[in-house]
Amino acid sequence: MGAPFCKLHCLLKRAQMLLLCLGIAYLMAGSILLLQRSSIRVAQPNPASLPPLLSLAAPPTALRTTGLGIRARSRWATIQSVSGVGAKAGRYWEASRSLGVQHLHRRWFHDLLPDSPEQRVSLHRNSKHKGTYMGCFLHNASDRALGGTMLYDLRKMTSSLCQDTCSESGYQFAGLEYGTECHCGNRISSLKAPEEECNLVCRGERGSPCGGVGRLSIYMVEEQLPGHRKFRNIHYSGCFKLTTNTISTFPIHTFQLNLTTQSCIETCTDKELPLAVFKRPHCLCMWTSSLFSISQQSDNKQCVESAAPNYTTTTSAPTVPTEDDYYQVYHTPVLDSRCKERMFLPQRSASLVALSSFPGAGNTWVRHLIELVTGYYTGSFYFDGTLYNRGFKGEKDYWKSGRSICVKTHESGQKDIEMFDSAILLIRNPYRSLMAEFNRKCAGHLGHASDAQWNSKEWPEFVSNYAPWWASHALSWLKFGQRLLVVHYEDLQRALFPQLRLITAFLNITVTEERLLCAQSNQDGHFKRSRAQQPSFDPFTSDMRQMIDSYIHTVDQALQSRNFSRLPQDYLPR
Repeated sequence: MGAPFCKLHCLLKRAQMLLLCLGIAYLMAGSILLLQRSSIRVAQPNPASLPPLLSLAAPPTALRTTGLGIRARSRWATIQSVSGVGAKAGRYWEASRSLGVQHLHRRWFHDLLPDSPEQRVSLHRNSKHKGTYMGCFLHNASDRALGGTMLYDLRKMTSSLCQDTCSESGYQFAGLEYGTECHCGNRISSLKAPEEECNLVCRGERGSPCGGVGRLSIYMVEEQLPGHRKFRNIHYSGCFKLTTNTISTFPIHTFQLNLTTQSCIETCTDKELPLAVFKRPHCLCMWTSSLFSISQQSDNKQCVESAAPNYTTTTSAPTVPTEDDYYQVYHTPVLDSRCKERMFLPQRSASLVALSSFPGAGNTWVRHLIELVTGYYTGSFYFDGTLYNRGFKGEKDYWKSGRSICVKTHESGQKDIEMFDSAILLIRNPYRSLMAEFNRKCAGHLGHASDAQWNSKEWPEFVSNYAPWWASHALSWLKFGQRLLVVHYEDLQRALFPQLRLITAFLNITVTEERLLCAQSNQDGHFKRSRAQQPSFDPFTSDMRQMIDSYIHTVDQALQSRNFSRLPQDYLPR
């Protein structure tokens, strides 16, 4: 009797193992399929035209690959739409495929199609919107309704979120597609489609229409009075000296007697140009140009002295700018597409470059800058779905694949360090780093911890555990790193161009002045936490400061002994 039971027992054990193996294989196959369908296609240039592996040139600004850009939007990834290409930016299928195939693909990936006929009929009638609903419009490879930026949120897309985003970016129209995508623009360039073809619902607002397959549900955003529009990411570039001949080449030149900086920025934003060149009563709009490089800047006093009006209030005819006049230059919220194209390295690199930092030291922001200025994706030792959804497509790529320009890591063990051939060591003031990482742990990448959390027992425990790590991380990389470039976060804030040139030279990338200027205009992205919300008290006790200050001294001495730049003076008075 024992033998049959023994055989049955063995058979059941084998069946369990077989089922387990089949289950694992099924999950792996599904994961691979998902990664394949949701990944960005790698640009495939002509092998004969590829630059040498160890001396990569930045992608030319005229090259319009299926790129992905990053925009300052909450919970958003941003894709710069590109004209004149066969495939739509952000799409993972050929334009020649039928809309039906795209429809099946989107149904499988997003599961957005309404399940009942009742959901398909006039969804916009039952939903509340801030702006004016314009209708359903064609939007495909040949007929693009809106030509501005494209953004997506796979979970929380709503019509209000899309409208707010487009409005803050300076656009007048917001269009929703596939239930997850938002397109912006200042003009509608395609024909209307039947309303029933915009039958997909928004992921974050089930009662709202979010376009269809190759169809946009377009809204005109709420109009605001001139001078009251609020824009994000406006930067003052400086004072520049321009000649009359140079000004004559600008695409937009307007004359307004009551011109203000705000109205000039609004004019250039409406024209979808990234630079506003201002000298009352003249407003000029322009693409980023080497004319406005940091080396060409003049003293701001020159712009103040030349600001006196050279016209009377009764003048009705435009005055001609004098030769060699001084102008103030501002970056508008409009994305400059010439530094938004991104791709993986055209050839797999045999060497691994780490972008190493203590958590909270600004690694994500520096990745954003590196991707802007080089045009290549950065990778990660980890996987962060939030960062992937915001446009860091290297998050899903295997960190040893050799397809990324550098790889984010917070590891500091000797074996972890020795896996990399070279590294950029990013160091930030430990007080700022500790607060940034505590904010991230409590409220995510861009959130802030509450006063109650700063007052809790978690904060002292966090400091006692993480402050030694700040020091040991830097000391370990200084000891075991094979080839290092030390970058101080504060130096990058103070002198963006020189630091970016050092980084790109270390990465052996040739960077044009145009890409540097473009990176400057988009430098903040959505990866720097706002400092507007800070704890209402100093969270560091005297004991904490004594401990952290000792670590600052230790790291500073280690840097000095290895002939690296010392910690900035504001870390600790010497």
